[in-house]
Amino acid sequence: MTPPPLVFITGASSGIGQALAARYARAGWHLALAARRDAALRAWAAEQGLDGARLGIYRADVAEVDSIVAAGAECIARQGLPQVVIACAGNSVGMDSAEREDLDVLRDTLLTNTVGLAASFHPFLRGMRERGSGTLVGVASVAAIRGLPGHGAYCASKAGVVAYCESLRVESRRHGLKVVTLLPGYIATPLTARNPYAMPFLMPVERFAERAYHAIQAGDSYRVIPWQMAVVAKLLRILPNALYDRALGRRGRKPRRS
Repeated sequence: MTPPPLVFITGASSGIGQALAARYARAGWHLALAARRDAALRAWAAEQGLDGARLGIYRADVAEVDSIVAAGAECIARQGLPQVVIACAGNSVGMDSAEREDLDVLRDTLLTNTVGLAASFHPFLRGMRERGSGTLVGVASVAAIRGLPGHGAYCASKAGVVAYCESLRVESRRHGLKVVTLLPGYIATPLTARNPYAMPFLMPVERFAERAYHAIQAGDSYRVIPWQMAVVAKLLRILPNALYDRALGRRGRKPRRS
């Protein structure tokens, strides 16, 4: 009898990562869940009644490369090599490049959202290549499409995710691996709850997880969710700079860390 497949998810203590964990659990998958707040993750797993025999929880900080690499290695040793790895962990903080401390925000955001994503994939790549199968999922954002005022760190980090995942997808094809890039629009999570501006097409996180699950299972290379934001993204991509600057110049800014 074939054992249930295994999915490894970072950022699983809240938001998109947690919603995806719940969706995969409903589909009967075994779960390997990583988060900095492992106590909160364990409490959530207990509330959900997740069977310990099909669940592994790993404390890891994707901003510390050795931490997430060690968590991946421990997952392989304890639960085996996953069929799917989903890099969800990330942060979103506003910045102003005129402020010295916000250069640290830029550095930290790139480290978490971009380097941390690559580090999340690293422990599994060699084994997946040798096996000849596996799916790596990078969670980017519609904010990767064009720069938003006050969002320089976040937009740069998510644009980096899109470009990195495309490079990895092309590299991985000959090994039989799939790389899926997801670009959420506005999803109702703790990260977006702090936004002081209108969020068109705001989607419940559970609905996002449902659509993302099917996109991953289908092996989509690139998917914007919800579809309305895919239309917006296409329009933003072709909008002349002068019109874009005028339209976005007065938009509310993401709160800074301080």
